[in-house]
Amino acid sequence: MSYTPHTEQDVASMLKIIGVKTVDDLFVDVPTKHRFPKLELPEALTQMETMWELEDLSSENLPAGKTAMFLGAGAYNHYSPSIVNHLILRGEFLTAYTPYQPEISQGTLQAMFEYQSMICALTAMEVANASHYDGATSLAEAVILALNTTSGRKKIVMCPGVHPEYRAVVRTYTQGMGVTISGDDMDTADPDTLISHMDDQTAMVAIQYPNFLGQIMDVAKVVRAAHEKGALVCVVTLPVPLGMLKPPGLFGADIVVGEAQGLGIQLGYGGPYLGFFATREKFVRKMAGRLIGQTKDVHGEEGFVLTLATREQHIRREKATSNICTNQGLMALAATIYLCAMGKHGLKRVAELCYHKAHYAADQIDAVKGFSVDRSKPFFMEFVVQCPRPVSEINQYLMDMYGIVGGLDLAPFYSSRKNQMLVAVTEMNTREEIDALVDALKEVV
Repeated sequence: MSYTPHTEQDVASMLKIIGVKTVDDLFVDVPTKHRFPKLELPEALTQMETMWELEDLSSENLPAGKTAMFLGAGAYNHYSPSIVNHLILRGEFLTAYTPYQPEISQGTLQAMFEYQSMICALTAMEVANASHYDGATSLAEAVILALNTTSGRKKIVMCPGVHPEYRAVVRTYTQGMGVTISGDDMDTADPDTLISHMDDQTAMVAIQYPNFLGQIMDVAKVVRAAHEKGALVCVVTLPVPLGMLKPPGLFGADIVVGEAQGLGIQLGYGGPYLGFFATREKFVRKMAGRLIGQTKDVHGEEGFVLTLATREQHIRREKATSNICTNQGLMALAATIYLCAMGKHGLKRVAELCYHKAHYAADQIDAVKGFSVDRSKPFFMEFVVQCPRPVSEINQYLMDMYGIVGGLDLAPFYSSRKNQMLVAVTEMNTREEIDALVDALKEVV
């Protein structure tokens, strides 16, 4: 349940109708000594801590107790303040599809405009669209933009550190287009090895930051090398780490894309997700999706309009940049509400919690006999653990015995990573959950 207090104006209006001047006047019949008794209450909790308390109480009904989540790999168990669902479930937002008529869609258009502005601020880019279906779709659209911008170049260098499913979507998007995708079959995400795949036919280089393994690479070095070859650079990222890390726009990225599910959008058995897409203003005419702009009407009043919609349903087919029909307007609204509620300091705090909790977990797991953490590169909130047994067996044991959702088995995605687990730790993981995971792993050996 969520509680939204009345404003002062609401209270004044109600008191006027009732016929009293103050709220205290409503209690005049109650003896003074009984009006405000001193209550023996515990210290105040944050909304997140209150939810933990309620979940602990409700988990008494479950045989395995509260489920601890250490699975990430693109979809993360971040906290969503109750205000997010409270607002997006309002009928005027929940039923909105496409703001074709700006005169009756000002609320939706303004929310999308603010979403775009926040994505630009977060990524340090100049322009952002009104969202895509998910992070993988955003990356595929970045590839199309690069192919349409770089005068006949047909090669894409794809870092193996980019999410494997994103890379698969790019291959699906570009099949039959004569595009060569190079680099993603490598076992290493080393910048120098990636640079060796670049040449004067490269249209775009894609790199993830932090990468799929949670590691932080030297993005600036890759950007410089790509630009020397005349190629564009697309950085795939997540919004929460950008609360702490240097934004890709300051490294010289041409396009920044990613998955914004972590911005107040709860996990939902595979969706819905929210793909964000930001780029330089000079590429805006090649950008897929919608762009909301701010303008003034004939009376000088500020308003919002659908400034750019480069799909064939809006313009001539041969001029279209994409066949993407719509966007994730409701999820973009959720992200906007989340960012407004958290503010820049709140997002930074979430990022710091993820970072420090992940490193605490890594230190504890590293000390367990038979397990070792890959520390070859700095990491943010995900890290790779070498395990003494197949990860599938370990995860089954964690779930059956302790109700713990373990990390991702990397073997199906990287042939060289047998018995390696990708562990994700967010602000939602308590110290008790991390210690419980560590204790459970001790029993696995």
